[in-house]
Amino acid sequence: MFNPFKDTSKNTNSKKTLLGVICVLAATFILTYFLPAEVENFGFFSTLPAIFLIVYIFMTQRIVESLVLASLMGVIMVSRPVTVGEGTWLGNIFSDFSDSLLETMMDEDIAWLIIVCGLMGSIISLIEKSGGAFAFGEWVAKRARTRKSSLIWTWILGIIIFIDDYLNSLTVGACMTPLTDRHKVPREFLAYVVDSTAAPLCVLIPISTWSVFCGRILEANDWAPAGEGLKYFIKTIPFNFYGWFAALIVPLVVLGVIPIVGPMKKAFKRVEEGGPLAPAGSEKIDIHAGEQMEIPENPSIWNMALPILVLVFSTLFMDMDMQAGVLITLAFMFVFYLAQGVVDAEEFIDVSLIGLKNMILPLILMVLAFLFANVSRQIHFTLYVIETATALVSPRFLPLAVFIALSITEFITGTNWGMYIIALPIVIPLAVATGANVTVAVAAVLSAGVFGSHICFYSDATVITSAATGCNNFDHATTQLPYGLMGAIASAICFLIAGFVM
Repeated sequence: MFNPFKDTSKNTNSKKTLLGVICVLAATFILTYFLPAEVENFGFFSTLPAIFLIVYIFMTQRIVESLVLASLMGVIMVSRPVTVGEGTWLGNIFSDFSDSLLETMMDEDIAWLIIVCGLMGSIISLIEKSGGAFAFGEWVAKRARTRKSSLIWTWILGIIIFIDDYLNSLTVGACMTPLTDRHKVPREFLAYVVDSTAAPLCVLIPISTWSVFCGRILEANDWAPAGEGLKYFIKTIPFNFYGWFAALIVPLVVLGVIPIVGPMKKAFKRVEEGGPLAPAGSEKIDIHAGEQMEIPENPSIWNMALPILVLVFSTLFMDMDMQAGVLITLAFMFVFYLAQGVVDAEEFIDVSLIGLKNMILPLILMVLAFLFANVSRQIHFTLYVIETATALVSPRFLPLAVFIALSITEFITGTNWGMYIIALPIVIPLAVATGANVTVAVAAVLSAGVFGSHICFYSDATVITSAATGCNNFDHATTQLPYGLMGAIASAICFLIAGFVM
């Protein structure tokens, strides 16, 4: 029976989405007949999945769906339709997609990410259960009595916890969210402050997981002699312009020297008019959503401070191995908390599992981002962008060209360390061959990785920060974008000047 009051909008939207997906995949299937025979010669065609991804995200704001479709497009381009005698083209496409997903899941970096981020979720949940986060919030609240001071304290804490960007975002976000909520700070702005003192700081500190990784990459590409990778990384620090600007712009915005602009201004207006602190849809990614913080008797700040100190120093002691540091910290917390009677053994496991569960959506987003990056690598997207951008530039303009080209590719692929692995073997020999300053060129690669990851909708930096601060990652990225672009423009000018001066 026809019901005139029945809402048919959902059904209509579903059909539109299905039709759109079919059209996109059918168009990609047809496109494969016009592609060059060799994948290495795809040229501009290699940019089509990336262009689709960005357009589709802005149109729908559905990031998971966008990443899956863009990855499927790339797989179709690589798989190519085959004759019936050799198998069905549909079977080949799904087989290749499955293989790419399996390859991504078996990647050492993904395994590391799942272990470290998953267990970091457990550490955060345990700290909250112990009352450590509450006690820390009360301690800071006595010293941060205004909105501005609470945000400056967030910035300072982000600078102090410099050893790793994941540790930084998860710890600072979890600890400062209750305090900034009291001062009616939009979650978008808190996420911006937290994100801007994570990766941007790690690329400026010689004692961080980033410095160790980058040092090894520099050695592997024969710019730094064996055992001197860290020494050569330190040479790039003065020229990692985006890291400097991203971190320094934050207090200028907090203090009002740089005004609140763009989507961020709308976020502040929403809160001032009595709206929610977090944008719509944030509960899906918020690692604290639906949880009620239980405050034990006499909560101690040491229940937060000591685990974080153990995590930092154990990571340093284990030669910057964050995974080992996380495992050591959990072992310490088990002994420390049970000795106090804060939790028993069963509660410890239960709370740890809750923390792992809270990280599922952020981890899925990051896995899909790595999957898309893997497919993009197969169609030589990053290689095409670098070669196109640098083919017509002189040595003086090389740092600027590298920064702009890789900022774009990193904004699209969202995997900073993965981009470093691809780009540095190209940029270092290119700088040597053209006579450009290699240190500045390497710094341009590192800065581009931070910038692209900083403002990407689905990068690990964006997703982890969004989860920790309880802010929808699309809204976090769009509100942060104007300030990221300010830092990028200033960095581009500096790389232009450095290209001539150095």
